[in-house]
Amino acid sequence: MRKFLIVPAVLALAASTGAIAQQQQGSAVQYRWHDAHGLLHYSDSLSADAMANGYDIVNSRGIVVRHVDRQLTPEERIAAEKQAEIDAAKKRAEDEQRRNDQQMLAAYPNESDLVSMQKDELSSIDQQISTTRKSLATQEQALADLLARAGELERAKQPVPKFLADRVASQRNVVGSQRALLERLQQSYANTELRQQAQLSRYRELKKQIANGGAGY
Repeated sequence: MRKFLIVPAVLALAASTGAIAQQQQGSAVQYRWHDAHGLLHYSDSLSADAMANGYDIVNSRGIVVRHVDRQLTPEERIAAEKQAEIDAAKKRAEDEQRRNDQQMLAAYPNESDLVSMQKDELSSIDQQISTTRKSLATQEQALADLLARAGELERAKQPVPKFLADRVASQRNVVGSQRALLERLQQSYANTELRQQAQLSRYRELKKQIANGGAGY
């Protein structure tokens, strides 16, 4: 009776061992690649040739599990890194443009609202320009008065006192600073006009996209 019980146990053990072996065989992987001459190679370990040309990881059924590109040369790696930086910068610019578009559309539901804001912005810069011009005229007159006093002394063959020479030098600096500020403000006005023109064009483009059923950004 015991002999008959041993047989099923042995069969079960054999079946289990076979299943494990089959499972291990099914999970085995190989590497497949083409060499520089286009010849196909298979191996259970990676070679320098495979790394240099790129390879596929395949299972025991010949199915590609994953493809690995070939190693890049130092020059190619540098070029790839530069291209990645360019792509990343482009992506950041696109994301920033999208955020700006969304904010502009949310802040200005109508074109008249945007145009009104732009006029106020230019008006503010123009007011600064006007104030700076008046201040510059005052400072230039003060410098002219100091120079006139120094000129009178020189014509009278008298030395120009140090305090007067120092005031002239200081006033020249003040006038120079005011002139530089005026130039910056005038450039800012011109730049703002150009930016506003581009902004308005973009706004109209987005509104047109929305009217045509698009997202608008």
